[in-house]
Amino acid sequence: MSPWIAYSLVRFGLFGGVLALLLLAQLQWWWAAIIATIIAFTVSYIFFPGLRHAVAADLAARRTRATPEDPDADAEDAALENR
Repeated sequence: MSPWIAYSLVRFGLFGGVLALLLLAQLQWWWAAIIATIIAFTVSYIFFPGLRHAVAADLAARRTRATPEDPDADAEDAALENR
């Protein structure tokens, strides 16, 4: 499973669980959403550094990966310049 998907599922799961608990405690929905966001962010930041680092490494790998050569790129650029 992609680190992006795993980390996103953990964060959404935390948010949904905390939101449900706060709504069951009869907190107003917008306060519950704000508090659930803060708690989910904090818990995922403190307790899931491995997933966070995996997502960061995946992002770094995508940034440093060489872009494939597009044989039509020069022709397309020339056609746009000659308009």
